[in-house]
Amino acid sequence: MTISESVATALASAAIPTLAVLVGILINHQRLSDFARSVDRRFVDLTRNIDQRFIEVNRHVDDVRDSLRADMFRIEQVLDARLKHLEEHQ
Repeated sequence: MTISESVATALASAAIPTLAVLVGILINHQRLSDFARSVDRRFVDLTRNIDQRFIEVNRHVDDVRDSLRADMFRIEQVLDARLKHLEEHQ
């Protein structure tokens, strides 16, 4: 059983483009996978940066709150001393 030249040409003309398309699909799949990994890596880095910024903002808010409490305590002490002074001299 021999394959005629026209049948071989028909098979080759159908098989070669099919293989070319399959190779292209595989290459694109690999490139898309690399791109997805890159985007995931960037997203993780961005999330870490945002988390770090929130930690810094929380620390700053805590520092300001502690400073305000200390200032309010000093003001309270001064006002108490003045009030005591006024009460003693009445």
